[in-house]
Amino acid sequence: MDQRTPDVRPQRVPENHRTVDRVTRILEEVVYNPGMTFAELVRALDAPKSSIHGFLSGLLAKGWLYEVNHRYYLGPAVYGLTLASGHVRAGLVTHSDLVKLHEETGLAVFLGVQAGDHLIYIAEAGSDAIAGFEARTNIRRTLLATAGGKSLLAARSIVERESYLRRRSADESELVNTFLQEFDEIMRTGLATNTGLRSPRFAVAASVRNQNGEAVASITLVGPAADMKERVPQLGEILLRHVDSWSHRTMAPREAI
Repeated sequence: MDQRTPDVRPQRVPENHRTVDRVTRILEEVVYNPGMTFAELVRALDAPKSSIHGFLSGLLAKGWLYEVNHRYYLGPAVYGLTLASGHVRAGLVTHSDLVKLHEETGLAVFLGVQAGDHLIYIAEAGSDAIAGFEARTNIRRTLLATAGGKSLLAARSIVERESYLRRRSADESELVNTFLQEFDEIMRTGLATNTGLRSPRFAVAASVRNQNGEAVASITLVGPAADMKERVPQLGEILLRHVDSWSHRTMAPREAI
């Protein structure tokens, strides 16, 4: 009988790598402090400016970060990994769920998640040429400029919400005022609405909550304003019924979105 000597070599212990450490540290800083400036990142990492600049350029190029007004936020590439993992952690909403909602309402359906100070659409179902084109060509929208973003912002704690509103620039003052005027109604109904700035489109959205009650995503129905505005009560009832049913699911993996 062939008796082989077992491999008794010691298992390699993982070692830190300076480059990897700095890249992951940048991502961690931006996750917990969205909107950091270059100077703030340099101070946080205590590393040469040239080194940090090179890492930031690479992360921006690959979509791990994005930059707005010289401030850095977590990019859409992170959410691509979530999709590729086989399930969306944001309430485990499947593509089949989106299709069913589309079929019942006859409207385009968008699934969005918050990334830093912005909303990113990560999945859709249904056909709306204008809304679909806008979602794909402008994947990063401020929370205040979208129904889905407003629903997520309203669900945040008062500390998080006020911190977000204080960070808005003067250019967004009108959006801030509009949100504050709509806030009580969003909290009362669980629904946020928005009218397109560049197109005759209307949107109604609700937050998707996990089993702990945390708002982790938004679902938005989009269609012609002339048709949707008259149907808001009916559409809102349908939307909330679907979203509430998803929130009671376990965290077992499901079909990929």
